[in-house]
Amino acid sequence: MSMSVGDPDKDAEDAPMNEINTTPLVDVMLVLLIIFLITVPVAIQVVPLSLPTVTNVPTTTKPENVALSVDANCDTYWNQTLVESKQDLLDRGVRALKDEIARQEALGGKIELPEVHIRGDKDMEYRCVGGVIFTMQRAGFLKIGFISEPTPGNVTR
Repeated sequence: MSMSVGDPDKDAEDAPMNEINTTPLVDVMLVLLIIFLITVPVAIQVVPLSLPTVTNVPTTTKPENVALSVDANCDTYWNQTLVESKQDLLDRGVRALKDEIARQEALGGKIELPEVHIRGDKDMEYRCVGGVIFTMQRAGFLKIGFISEPTPGNVTR
């Protein structure tokens, strides 16, 4: 669509140009549109996952459960006592599990294995807690959980 302003009788070369040439602008915009249409699906790569919804439920502490703490230096504590080595942790775990099973067999009824609750310092390396988990699984514990500090207002009752 063009619009002509001026006297058509005058010489066309001497008259000022009153029309804007929009063709280069449209060409650039179409090229940018095509580039974005091609690159956006490539840039957005999503792996379809079904993530769990998490709510913090207060744990019930039983006396037979094992409470372990791992600090930032990879030192492991059984309750409040420092564990010297992984072998010591394994021996304590096997002994605690055998004692609890013997106690429950003496009482009769269904045997419920104790749980291991691990509290880890936020500045520790994963290998520290990974070694503790592996050792406690070797000792025979089936239920291993992590104790964390919940965010305020995120606890269900």
